[in-house]
Amino acid sequence: MDPRYLQIAFLSCFLVAGILALGFDVPPWQPPLIILTACATQWAMTRLFRAPPVGYLSPLITSLGLSLLLRTDAFWVGPFAAFVAISGKFVLRARGKHFFNPTNLGLVVAMLLTGHAWCSPSQWGHSAALLGWFAAFGLAVAHRSFRSDVSLAFLGTWVLLKAARIFYLGAPWASLQHQLSAGGLILFTFFMISDPKTTPDHRVGRILYAAAVATLGFVFLHGLWWQNALLWALCLISPLTPLIDRVLPAERFQWPAGGAPERNDACATASSQPA
Repeated sequence: MDPRYLQIAFLSCFLVAGILALGFDVPPWQPPLIILTACATQWAMTRLFRAPPVGYLSPLITSLGLSLLLRTDAFWVGPFAAFVAISGKFVLRARGKHFFNPTNLGLVVAMLLTGHAWCSPSQWGHSAALLGWFAAFGLAVAHRSFRSDVSLAFLGTWVLLKAARIFYLGAPWASLQHQLSAGGLILFTFFMISDPKTTPDHRVGRILYAAAVATLGFVFLHGLWWQNALLWALCLISPLTPLIDRVLPAERFQWPAGGAPERNDACATASSQPA
């Protein structure tokens, strides 16, 4: 099975559970409007750039990610973020590959330009059992997409940095569990940074990429006290992906038309589809 179906099923269930049980502040009209805009943008950009049609699974995943993370007090911000997220796949490319995670790009641009967008990490709560299942399912999806190495490298670096800070400050170790028990962190780890279309092709490159995002995010959070530090870090590190791919070339990931994910030769996919 194409792992994107699993991603869509899980993100949809988590969004519904968040609205009905966790009290997410999401207007009922916002997710459908974001989904409609994302799919319409995919359709329009495919025809504008004369790209081969690749379906709408990826826009659905982006839409669900935006619905889970984006908060706004203006109805037009959600569609704006969806438009930026999807159009960025077609416009911001290097050697036939888009390098910004669409959800991350939509969130960052909306927060930078609109003045009406934010992310609310406190909405997730700190249920260890719920987040444990969340992490387990996310790991399964990431592994199915050949990108569990990114998730594990990022999470391992993040935990080590957090543990080192707690040791340095002499803080109680219970605070580490509290800091890691955040749904936003798990969503970022298994459904954003692990995107197989925007991470480096080579495994060593992916591990370095993940460690760099974790380190920069840690500096932003604890050195500069930035909110949403990991989102900013991922956005700033993402343009390095083409450079990493040039230094460490490897086969490029491709979503399949059907069946399991497959990899194609990087040279043969220099004009790969912007799925």
